[in-house]
Amino acid sequence: MTTPTSIRPPFTEATALAKVRAAEDAWNSRNPERVSLAYSIDSQWRNRDRFVTGRDEIQAFLADKWERELDYRLVKNLWSFTDNRIAVRFQYEYHNADGQWFRAYGNELWEFDADGLMRRREASINDYAITADQRRLDWPEDAPRPADHPGIPEVF
Repeated sequence: MTTPTSIRPPFTEATALAKVRAAEDAWNSRNPERVSLAYSIDSQWRNRDRFVTGRDEIQAFLADKWERELDYRLVKNLWSFTDNRIAVRFQYEYHNADGQWFRAYGNELWEFDADGLMRRREASINDYAITADQRRLDWPEDAPRPADHPGIPEVF
């Protein structure tokens, strides 16, 4: 199994694609501890209007996120890469405690240290209310996206 930290810069197209998929799989586990291990001890995030620093804050942030964003499913897509940076676009779906479904559209900028740990993450995200029958990301809970799932469809 490929883990986010087993892939280190400098990136090639193949390793950047693998890094993105490994990150997607980790986030779909909805396990804050597992996800946080892909980030450096002093990693800095901007997530929407929140600023988070370090693994402990990342774990707390993710635990809170997945308490509010229920039945979360995520797809990431490589946008571009350089030696130690990757840009992705993503979509995820979730519902809140009232049962309202959302699809979130976003972009992330990632910067990695020499050990393959993400030292910086900047995320811009917009939520769009949808109905349950408009969902596109529906596979078994806490599982990676199936290999035959098409990923991110064209945005319309």
